Amino acid sequence: MASLINSFKHVFISLLFLCAHDMLQVMAQWPKGGSTRFYDFKVQMLKVTKLCHTRNIVTINQMYPGPVVYAQEDDRLIIKLTNETPYNASIHWHGVRQILSCWSDGPSYITQCPVQSGQTFTYEFTLIKQKGTLFWHAHFSWLRATVYGALIIYPKKGVPYPFKYPYEEHTIILGEYWNKDLVQLERNVLASGGPAPVAEAYTINGHPGPNYNCSENDVYQINVVPGKTYMLRLIGALLHMECFFSIANHKLTIVEADGEYTKPLTTDHVMLGPGQTLNVLVTTDQKIGRYSMAMGPYMSGQNVTIQNITAIAYFQYLGASPHSVALPASLLPRFDDNLAVKTVMDGLKSLEVGNVPKEIDTNLFFTIGFNVNKCNSKTPKQNCQGSNGGVMAASMNNNSFIKPKISLLQAYYDHINGYFTEDFPGSPLKFYDFVNGPNSAPNDTGSTNGTRTKVIEYGSSVQLILQDTGTVTTENHPIHFHGYSFYVVGYGSGNYNPQTATFNLVDPPYMNTIGVPVGGWAAIRFVADNPGVWFMHCHLEVHMTWGLGVVLIVKNGQGPMETLPHPPADMPRC
Repeated sequence: MASLINSFKHVFISLLFLCAHDMLQVMAQWPKGGSTRFYDFKVQMLKVTKLCHTRNIVTINQMYPGPVVYAQEDDRLIIKLTNETPYNASIHWHGVRQILSCWSDGPSYITQCPVQSGQTFTYEFTLIKQKGTLFWHAHFSWLRATVYGALIIYPKKGVPYPFKYPYEEHTIILGEYWNKDLVQLERNVLASGGPAPVAEAYTINGHPGPNYNCSENDVYQINVVPGKTYMLRLIGALLHMECFFSIANHKLTIVEADGEYTKPLTTDHVMLGPGQTLNVLVTTDQKIGRYSMAMGPYMSGQNVTIQNITAIAYFQYLGASPHSVALPASLLPRFDDNLAVKTVMDGLKSLEVGNVPKEIDTNLFFTIGFNVNKCNSKTPKQNCQGSNGGVMAASMNNNSFIKPKISLLQAYYDHINGYFTEDFPGSPLKFYDFVNGPNSAPNDTGSTNGTRTKVIEYGSSVQLILQDTGTVTTENHPIHFHGYSFYVVGYGSGNYNPQTATFNLVDPPYMNTIGVPVGGWAAIRFVADNPGVWFMHCHLEVHMTWGLGVVLIVKNGQGPMETLPHPPADMPRC
């Protein structure tokens, strides 16, 4: 008996030694000097009156937009989420790379079960080598229409911006507003088989501005001093639309995109899709007055109904009459001005020479776009309102992604069978003229569906071609990759052709969300160095609802710094 106890002691001490050795290894490589910042997020209902209607909306801490999360590079964030609403909820920290913290990424049924009414969950992650403008938003149903806020990460103390320090900084969040229950709206759209209704209004920091009914005083305003340079942190928190933004008579100089510094690029206007962020410098060099900040639609798809009323905010100089008439914004581009979008993207370059993967060992090719499935309903007028009496869908490599009923990450980590497969194709099953066909909906335009994932070996150097398709219509799709940023090494119009495509391998922009050009393609590169289960999807919410997404599983590497840790003790249950 004594020898058995001694054996147990020996095994126990050995395990303790191994754990301590692993922890020391992790600590030796983890960033030092960051603070730990705590935030308390309560999911709460808020009664608001907008556009002549009063209704309850879902918010964080009864704020719309939600509270700003401030941090510095390498800080650790601990955010306790308490759900006090009747809806499920989860929060995604958009653009945060979640190094070894996949459990805190936030998308419901991908990395966690949603936090149910009355439950809590604590998100914990470290902002390793990250700074700039990011944001957070709900990742359950369509709740992010009102549940969103800025995540502002300052450089470390004593580290300056790579441009002249601005006189002031302001955050501008572009959104959309509905006088409807957004969870029920998603259910209705899915049941109808047709498109989503347009928003009642566009909003700038939650305010629609004077062009909308009952909104003469529901206007956001920035007060500015003449002769100064301001930095605006622009955030695309839109749900179903992409939008142009400009300020009357003022130039915008882009200095950061998706939380990464860029070479300065001066333009009259910018376009932000859902999930995209830009920092721009604006100099108050005009005569004293009130100038409009305008937000209007960008829609590259054909025959799509849009909200075409412009949202307005005020850029008001000190000394201007508070009742002065706003000078109209420099003419926003036409809603379908693809060239205006391309021109800005053409000029976007990283500030520094990038660490772009040169030798590629994993080549992937994903088509993205719409599908129309044949109607199988006994009540087609109610359930088959898609093109030509079909049911709308969307897909990658012609597979419409279906979220499982439990957390996919949990199923993967615990080896629970039956909830997902690992057979997502690395390229289309057949190649054809993607941009121009087929468009005979609903014949030959259907998709398969399933919870299909693509597994990638740890440390792989990956090149992924994202190809827009013309089934139903081509369209610019803002594709977001959770847990990673990537180099946008190339893009172009038409079908991708490796013989003629030109790549920038020197200073391409480093982004987390890329607008794949309408009727075109984008090439991205990244190193798969963050183990976990990562969602890649279109950030136009209705497209994601229809299935335009895929999960990439990055396997563990060697040792604790390359291995997904165990889940937190308070992970929500489905």
